Amino acid sequence: MRWVRSLRLLGIGCVALLPFLIPDASGSQRHDPRVGDLPEAEFHLARMIYRTNRRAGSHGYIQPMWAVDYPLADAHFLRTLERYTTAQVAEDSRHLELTDDRLFDYPFLWLQQPAAGRWNPTREESQRLREYLLRGGFLMVDDFHGEYEWEYFESVMKRVFPEKDFVEVAASDPLMHIFFDIDKNVQIPGDRHLRFGGPPQMQGPPHWRALYDDKGRLIVMANHNMDIGDGWEHADDPDYPLPFTKAAYELGVNYIIYAMTH
Repeated sequence: MRWVRSLRLLGIGCVALLPFLIPDASGSQRHDPRVGDLPEAEFHLARMIYRTNRRAGSHGYIQPMWAVDYPLADAHFLRTLERYTTAQVAEDSRHLELTDDRLFDYPFLWLQQPAAGRWNPTREESQRLREYLLRGGFLMVDDFHGEYEWEYFESVMKRVFPEKDFVEVAASDPLMHIFFDIDKNVQIPGDRHLRFGGPPQMQGPPHWRALYDDKGRLIVMANHNMDIGDGWEHADDPDYPLPFTKAAYELGVNYIIYAMTH
C-alpha cells in the first residue's frame, strides 16, 4: 500500500486524493472542479463505483446504486468522525472504480447495495479487489437484506477469495471494542423499514459477517440486514430514531479506526 499510517491519537493515516467523481442525472460521472491534485485531508472515505442500471435514493437525490445515501450520509458521518478523532477529515467522499490505480491510496472502501445494484465485477476487478485487501485495505459492505441478497453477495465474493468463507464476527473481536463497545442487539434499519410505524420491518436478524486474512486481520466487514448508510443519512431527520443513528455512527467510527490501525 502507498498510504502512510501516522499513528495520531486514534491512528488515522494520511492518504492521497482522488479527483472527486459525482453522479450526474444520467448516472455517469464528472470531475468536481473544487478538488485539486494535492492532498486535501488526512482521511478520505472512498465509495466503490460499479456498473449498475438501477437507481434509488431519498431527499430528492436519485443516484446509481453504488451512490445510494449520497451526499447526506457522507456529509453527516465525516463531520462526526472529525469530532471523535484528531484527524483532518475530507469534506466529501471519493468515488473510484476498482481498476483505478489510485485505489491503493484509500485504505477504507465502502460498497453499497451489492445485490440490489447487481454488483458483478469482472475477473480483473475481482483480482484488483483481492490485491487491495491483501495489501492492507478494508472493505465495508452495507445495505443488503434477506437470504437471496446474502447468497448473491457471497457468491460474487467467491470470485475474489475462493478459498475463504464468511464467519460471524465474535462479540469479543477487537473491531467491536476498539473505540465504542458495540451492542450487537441493535439492528440499524433503513428509512424504508420504518414507514409503517411500530418495530422496523426487517427481512431477518442482523449479521456482522467478515472475511479475515491469513494473519487474522479483518479485511471485509459485511453488514447484512442492516443499513448503516441510512443511519448516517437520516441523522438530522426527527422521524428517524436517534438510537439507530447513534449505533450507525459508532460502527462507522470503529470500522475506520480498525482499518487505519490494522
